[in-house]
Amino acid sequence: QVRLVESGGDLVQPGGSLRLSCTASRFTLDYSAVAWFRQAPGKIREGVACIGNRINDTMYKDSVKGRFTISRDYAENMVHLQMIDLKPEDTAVYYCTTDPWSVGPACPQRGLKSADFSSWGQGTQVTVSS
Repeated sequence: QVRLVESGGDLVQPGGSLRLSCTASRFTLDYSAVAWFRQAPGKIREGVACIGNRINDTMYKDSVKGRFTISRDYAENMVHLQMIDLKPEDTAVYYCTTDPWSVGPACPQRGLKSADFSSWGQGTQVTVSS
């Protein structure tokens, strides 16, 4: 498994912005698809965004399109999730994940399913509230 660490979660007001970061220890993220999931209390973990290792290989959950942007920082071995216009329904623990062995370098065409990924971070809390 890959050890992942998320950061950047915080309490923000509706309409605010946050940037989440994901980094890996002793593993380069460059060649693997990396995804962000989130889990709100009492709800199942859901896929939010994914970035593959090819240009333009990204996918987003419909409700975050136009508000969230996933990107890579190759120099820092990080994947970021920039979130703008945050809504209360975005409140959740956000996790980054990758699985170079099963998922590989491309975002899954059939969509993001948590069962496909084996390496997870500890999560970072995002709370959107006034």
